[in-house]
Amino acid sequence: MTTVTAAGVDAGKLFLDVAIAPSGATFRVPNAADGIATIVARLRRSAVKRIVLEAIGPYAAKLVRALADQGFEVGVFNPRRIKAFREAEGARAKTDRLDARLIARFAVRMTDSIRPLPSASQITAKALATRRRQLVDMIAAEKTRLKQADDPALIANHRSVIALLGQQRTEIERQLDQLLFADPANVHRYQLLTSIPGIGKQTASVLLTDLPELGALDRRAIASLAGLAPHPHQSGTFQGRNQIGGGRPCVRTALYMAALAAARAHPRFRLAYKAMREQGKPAKVAIIAVARKLLVLSNTLVKLDVHYSNDHNPVP
Repeated sequence: MTTVTAAGVDAGKLFLDVAIAPSGATFRVPNAADGIATIVARLRRSAVKRIVLEAIGPYAAKLVRALADQGFEVGVFNPRRIKAFREAEGARAKTDRLDARLIARFAVRMTDSIRPLPSASQITAKALATRRRQLVDMIAAEKTRLKQADDPALIANHRSVIALLGQQRTEIERQLDQLLFADPANVHRYQLLTSIPGIGKQTASVLLTDLPELGALDRRAIASLAGLAPHPHQSGTFQGRNQIGGGRPCVRTALYMAALAAARAHPRFRLAYKAMREQGKPAKVAIIAVARKLLVLSNTLVKLDVHYSNDHNPVP
């Protein structure tokens, strides 16, 4: 049985700690261009094919892109999975070097979870989409403060800030649209998505930027990735409720709002919502079910490259 040679990287602001498994060799380099070049060279000499890192902010972004450009198989994982792996091993000590070794062992064992990395344009689009959500949140918070203000000077200040944030949001949306629609493939996917009842410009934009795997995974995997898959909670005679969780909150929120619109305006989704309510399901549970239907529908249409049709569509 051949043992895979893999590497784990613990990324920090100043240093990158690298470990190679199964040998256990480790080394540290500065988190800079020279250090990244050293990592690439040493991993090639060690015949490493797979490298795994934790998704913990921007410190590893340049390294991830450099490794991907050099043809390495790179995986960026939720830190909770790495933490669970440490607990499964029974380890308690924690240093940068030990973390790198842990991640390297994780890379050797978890062979089926690495997905293709987003392109440079996808990364930029996601950053713009994140900034747009931040501006929306700031506008909402400032409007709340405006309602609580009674001094004329403060009211004028709040209104001025809201206007400025609105201008910034408009500019970010312009840049995002320009980036997304420069790619004909994105334009086509956008048209497919907006043909679905309830999915408008904002929801389609979120799906394009924050769920690039759309159309490449099966219905269960895409629902889990979006945080819309119901996970069972059972043990012995205890029968707990199936609950959603995890995934990508921004995608789940966008689809929830789209489900509200679809359940009100479109007969098919209104009937699905009504049927669940008649079964005694809470309103929020029924809306989540409609959101999951919209997601599965979006995934299927993109995969099959067809528009939504009331007369015929491939959705279960």
